[in-house]
Amino acid sequence: MWRTQLMSLRRFSSGRPSLRVAARRFSAPCADVGGGGWSRPAGADTGLKTYNSLTKQKEPLILRREGVATWYSCGPTVYDHAHLGHACSYVRFDILQRILSRLFGITVVHAMVITDIDDKIINRSREENVSPTILARMYEEEFKNDMLSLKVLPPAVYLRVTENVPQIVAFIERIINNGHGYVTKTGDVYFDIQSIGHRYGKFSAAADVPSEPGDLDKHDKRDFALWKSSKPQEPHWDSPWGKGRPGWHIECSTIASSVFGSHLDIHSGGIDLAFPHHENEIAQSEAYHRCEQWGNYFLHSGHLHLKGSAEKMSKSLKNYITIKDFLQSHSANDFRMFCLLTKYRSAIDYSDSSMSEAQSFLATIAAFGHAARAYMRGQLQCQAVQEALLWGKLAETKASVRSALADDFNTPRALNAVMKLVYHGNCELQPVTKCDGHTRSPAVFGAILSYIGELLELFGIDFLDRKDVSAADHSGTLEGVVEQLSRFRSEVRAFALAPQGAADPPGGAAARPRIPRDRIALLKACDTLRSDLAPLGVLIKDRGTDSTWEISQRKPTLPKKEQDPST
Repeated sequence: MWRTQLMSLRRFSSGRPSLRVAARRFSAPCADVGGGGWSRPAGADTGLKTYNSLTKQKEPLILRREGVATWYSCGPTVYDHAHLGHACSYVRFDILQRILSRLFGITVVHAMVITDIDDKIINRSREENVSPTILARMYEEEFKNDMLSLKVLPPAVYLRVTENVPQIVAFIERIINNGHGYVTKTGDVYFDIQSIGHRYGKFSAAADVPSEPGDLDKHDKRDFALWKSSKPQEPHWDSPWGKGRPGWHIECSTIASSVFGSHLDIHSGGIDLAFPHHENEIAQSEAYHRCEQWGNYFLHSGHLHLKGSAEKMSKSLKNYITIKDFLQSHSANDFRMFCLLTKYRSAIDYSDSSMSEAQSFLATIAAFGHAARAYMRGQLQCQAVQEALLWGKLAETKASVRSALADDFNTPRALNAVMKLVYHGNCELQPVTKCDGHTRSPAVFGAILSYIGELLELFGIDFLDRKDVSAADHSGTLEGVVEQLSRFRSEVRAFALAPQGAADPPGGAAARPRIPRDRIALLKACDTLRSDLAPLGVLIKDRGTDSTWEISQRKPTLPKKEQDPST
């Protein structure tokens, strides 16, 4: 049966006129367009705009089904450790999906493919002397754990290529039957680019397309593989064209179509995937569905570079930092803020200074939160707060953030609005030594903290600096111990700072009371305790005779004397 079908397919593919006739039978458009250009989809306008790589400009985001966005993303090829270049793309798109769902109320249905059969996997499995399946499963599990460590929400479904080979074979058969694929003498199957004419080249001029290495029997040097015939000692599957395995591009077209059919709202990936991978996906999918517009919006994230290098971070260049290594010295919060400080589609430089900038942003917000909570508890005395001003600034910030995120997910502009709000809040929290008995305004600070916390949580950042879930059982005990320690220290300081006797000191009541000599040692001991606790993540701030404390999420840094192995 396979032999008969194979001969029939070869006879069919050898007739070039029949291919051209079939190419003109694109008669069931997925979107109402003409001439191969992008068309504004029919559906529900979200009120948002996003940069569409298909048009190279911002477009209104219109969804086929109101309140629901279908989203497909290219997952990893699992043959090695994931690095920060991968993390940057996945974290950025995770932030975009969180914005859509948690701010704008859109249900995101996200599917991701795991490429678990590929030349790189086969080659690495030979180097490691392990089966490709075992190798792929091992790195797939590691990838998923890395994503959880970075707080990336998992897709609705992961799909492996190896578990969808029958669907891929059927997809290729239909492409051939529709006149857009052909079989070579060696049993390889190629997509016929000439059969779709000017429709090829949405992300790159078709004339500039480089040749894909492969069979000499290709009709056009630009044609790309749909099916690769089996080589000795390689994994293979049965097909009408003989034993082999899928090409790289066909897996995404097949799997995305198996989940979402002939209509896809959003397709995402790194900018390096735009051509040829996404270009070929579009060609295959539109040839299969016989439609004019399969994917409505293509979103591409910019590359991550090591500062000073023009090259992107990649395994092939061996200039990468694994996610595991990064998380030894930084937190997921640090990396998310690092990603938020640039637009998702911009290139981004990774360096110690750029990570310090992200940490500084987090520290500024955390310090404001600490001071605001101290004020709300009555531990921080201030002059009368301009409450009406702060309520107005909070309303302005909410509007500015929403507007920025509706405009192509502009997170840097949104964060700038938040930092302005923090600035105005800090201006009202200047401590004074003596309170004049004015009315306090804790509610407005509670509202500001709640809003900032909700927004950062939306971005996947833990505003409250809570510890990992694994430490949750001990967090209450730790906080209780720190609270008692801080209270005891405050009582010692208050005793040491209290003036002796009821009479005014020499120089009048306005002169600063002199601290008795025998109490100076107590103050030094309190200062030493504060200094010693800081590297361990317990930050104590003295405000007059009162003190406040917080537990930092940053990893503890031991004093040098404890780090030196010679001591």
